[in-house]
Amino acid sequence: LKMAEITSSIATAEASNDNEAPVANISLQNIIDGTNERSIPKTKFIDDIDMFSGSFDPPASPELLIGAYSDLHSKFKQIEQQLTEKKAHREKSIPEIEKSIKLVRHLMQKKEEGDSAITRYNLADIVYAKAEVDCSQGIVNLWLGADVMLEYTYEEALELLTAKESKAKQDLEDVTEDLSFTRNQIITCEVNISRVYNWDVRRKRASAAGSN
Repeated sequence: LKMAEITSSIATAEASNDNEAPVANISLQNIIDGTNERSIPKTKFIDDIDMFSGSFDPPASPELLIGAYSDLHSKFKQIEQQLTEKKAHREKSIPEIEKSIKLVRHLMQKKEEGDSAITRYNLADIVYAKAEVDCSQGIVNLWLGADVMLEYTYEEALELLTAKESKAKQDLEDVTEDLSFTRNQIITCEVNISRVYNWDVRRKRASAAGSN
């Protein structure tokens, strides 16, 4: 979920009939303060709740403000889950790519030495067989995903794997940064909800004391 996927009518309330008082309309743009580089919204911190509530026409009620930030909080929790899964996938894939790069370089070395490579391959869960790999032709097959395997020269394979490694590491760096950013936005939402709730309690107490 990114900016374009979060509805702009995140907390819209309207009067159901002409006899009800009009209710403020809070959109996504009212409760965020821009986005990060990858379009994840930045939660707007409510510094002055009275001023923020009064910026709407009519003034936004505590219930509406809490509802808006609660909805945004739920969206951020979804983003957090997606980023956590993406980070775990990248952390798993990078060692596999590095292992493949190491293997291709080993085969290239054997080719330069005019030697073959001795290895063991898996026949079943606990059954392995010994094999001798002819490195003289300089050909290797790589899995590309979706049951697709293509043939590459050692040089082509090394170039492809190195590019994939670089992209995976950059993706991991980006997703780690986004995950930290998203968690900060969740905290800001929670702080805003708590502050609005306490502000409402103080108002009700002051109103009750004034009436007495």
